[in-house]
Amino acid sequence: MKQSQIIDISKSLSNPTRLQIFMWLKDPEKNFRPHEDLQHFRDGVCASHIREKTSLSQSTISNFLSMMEKCQILTLTRHGKWSYYKRNEKVIKEYLLSLQN
Repeated sequence: MKQSQIIDISKSLSNPTRLQIFMWLKDPEKNFRPHEDLQHFRDGVCASHIREKTSLSQSTISNFLSMMEKCQILTLTRHGKWSYYKRNEKVIKEYLLSLQN
């Protein structure tokens, strides 16, 4: 993993709310209700449910999720107008391994 990506991931997790979102997404079934149309978390958690849980504005949550997606610790899947986010465990594992070296 490149040093720039390590820095970007570290920055994205340095905010308490972003870190909390990241931790919630580790176990979405426990922390969120499924989206009414999908009834599963295969594609992740709907951004609107993340916003509701944080009680922050839509624009703030969009910025937070975008930052985490940009450094690839979250992946985005769209279904119509809905955006779903889930953790990218492959990149997370690479990040943790790179910190050990």
